[in-house]
Amino acid sequence: MKKLIVKVVIVILSIALILAGIAGGGFRDVKNKAAMICYECIGIG
Repeated sequence: MKKLIVKVVIVILSIALILAGIAGGGFRDVKNKAAMICYECIGIG
């Protein structure tokens, strides 16, 4: 029972942190950095 509670708490915390990252614009930042890396690899940027 104790392991189940720990697992549920971890899942809830991870969902909360993912939502906080999305709300703070983290997705946009990661996407922009990934695009720049790809452009640099092929010699465009």
